[in-house]
Amino acid sequence: MKKAVVNHKQCVACGACADKCPKDAISIFKGIVAVIDIDKCVGCTLCTKVCPANAIAMEKK
Repeated sequence: MKKAVVNHKQCVACGACADKCPKDAISIFKGIVAVIDIDKCVGCTLCTKVCPANAIAMEKK
């Protein structure tokens, strides 16, 4: 199963991914970077579609 992974160098911490995630698997850490809870991530790819910085990719876990 693929899970979302954040490229921390590209992330702008806008929160779009966290707002879109249906499983609340994404949070913004200290207003700096998105963090994925891979146990909650179901691999739906919604976060990758809304990220304006293209900082989220899907990887096999």
